[in-house]
Amino acid sequence: MKRSLSKLVDVSHVVEHGMITYKGLPAPLVCDFLSREQSRSHYAPGTEFHIGKIEMVANTGTYLDSPFHRYANGKDLSELPLERLANLEGVVISADLSKGRAISRAAFQDHDLRGKAVLVRTGWDAHWRTDQYFEGHPFLTKDAAEYLLEAGVALVGIDSLNIDDTGDLSRPVHSLLLAAEVPIVEHLRGLAQLPGDDFRFFAVPVKVKSMGTFPVRAFGLVEEPA
Repeated sequence: MKRSLSKLVDVSHVVEHGMITYKGLPAPLVCDFLSREQSRSHYAPGTEFHIGKIEMVANTGTYLDSPFHRYANGKDLSELPLERLANLEGVVISADLSKGRAISRAAFQDHDLRGKAVLVRTGWDAHWRTDQYFEGHPFLTKDAAEYLLEAGVALVGIDSLNIDDTGDLSRPVHSLLLAAEVPIVEHLRGLAQLPGDDFRFFAVPVKVKSMGTFPVRAFGLVEEPA
């Protein structure tokens, strides 16, 4: 009987002090609440601890949007079922940007997407932490979102600044997917490390009440022959 080996592939960005995820939003402040030096007076000699503190907006690093991000009555992070966030069948769709940055429904046709986490690979993550990342990014069109909903997807992710065209203030992709309770993961990275399909995807945020977005440690679980 052949055995397989499991490989974990991290596809999320590191959250660092001072980094900018989205122009106009503040960078995270990562600091000590209790430093190791300060802690020594609280414990026996040779014993010390560190308690960190982070102040940040929810849209930092690689993050997941829940319906509450767009809709006041939508499910918040604490209400999302794990079945929408973890151990999902995954599929990577490599976008062809040769004719422009808009990704239409044509990119998703001829793929089995029902119940899957659909991760759109644009390669835009190569510009992470540069000025170019914020300008002219790839995005999904409204008809792409409509097709994904017709196809019955469980979650949609992208390795770009925004799943929508930031020039379209109606944000049709967010509006359609989140209305249907399909979570969105933005600012993914390294999707080329994953196979086109035959992997499991995980993107679980902290269970916070009355919040619509939060960073995730997104990763794929890939089974390989031993």
